[in-house]
Amino acid sequence: MSSIRIPENYKSLLGLYDTQKAIGLIKTIFQEKLCMALHLKRVTAPLFVLHGSGLNDDLNGVERPVSFDVPCLDGQAEIVHSLAKWKRYALYKYGFRPGQGLVTDMNAVRRDEELDNLHSIYVDQWDWERVITARQRTISFLQDTVRDIVDAVCATSDELRWKFPALKKIHLSRDVAFITTQELEDAYPTLTPKERENAYAKAHGTVCIMQIGGKLRSGKPHDGRAPDYDDWTLNCDILFWHKPLGCALELSSMGIRVDADAMRRQLEAAGCPERAELPFHKMLLDGTLPLTMGGGIGQSRLCMLLLGKAHVGEVQVSLWDDDTLAACRTAGLELL
Repeated sequence: MSSIRIPENYKSLLGLYDTQKAIGLIKTIFQEKLCMALHLKRVTAPLFVLHGSGLNDDLNGVERPVSFDVPCLDGQAEIVHSLAKWKRYALYKYGFRPGQGLVTDMNAVRRDEELDNLHSIYVDQWDWERVITARQRTISFLQDTVRDIVDAVCATSDELRWKFPALKKIHLSRDVAFITTQELEDAYPTLTPKERENAYAKAHGTVCIMQIGGKLRSGKPHDGRAPDYDDWTLNCDILFWHKPLGCALELSSMGIRVDADAMRRQLEAAGCPERAELPFHKMLLDGTLPLTMGGGIGQSRLCMLLLGKAHVGEVQVSLWDDDTLAACRTAGLELL
């Protein structure tokens, strides 16, 4: 069962044919601009990894990966939730140096996702990762990288609006408002985390919420974050105010990755120190893996944002319950 909301008087700015054409342009233009901004090279990535390798992303720790047996390997494989850990291993394996990075298309199935206008069981995103130095593990370097990504998003929007005049009413702010999760809680103490994000994004347009994962003074984290990839003191989400839905649209989850000290500290805080014995974690703790930063940028989310769409099903093909299909038909909202 999904939750769907059709904005009053909503009408897609582009017809079905132009929507498909625009999706193709977005995916080509944005990837080029992202690669130039962050010095990335495209690589091929796995759809699945072996269970027990430690390479799969645990997300919030409760989502179940889609798994299947592989008789010829006498083992169990899991479809990736994201490539957060695999990318760091790939940078080591391929011999990337500081200042160099990779980007890849990540496709995943998140069976436990709660479906709504922004969420689908099918996930498509650009996963990127770059090698950094110890001196670059700072808030200021994180913020500079966020600005580069936002510039790539806005530049893509500019090109798209030139090709499709109907999109000229879509305006994104290049000015990023930065705030930590604790500052956000202090500013909106009576609101839930999502309500805080909406209030702040509505006020500022383009925002970056930093330091996600650890507990706040209220005793609860702003949101869940796996303990073994992002450093909770050096990570963030990038959100844009999305006018069609009147809410914050999270485009990217990213951050500077854990070093050995942060890994140990966060595994203890999350109550899972035993993960330190997994192959990936051992390579990180013994210094084999490079220091990196990286993240994911939602492909369907970016298409929704730049095309002014009200439902993720307008820009990707997935599965929806009967109530969602009926509501969209009644509203004239075309799902792919």
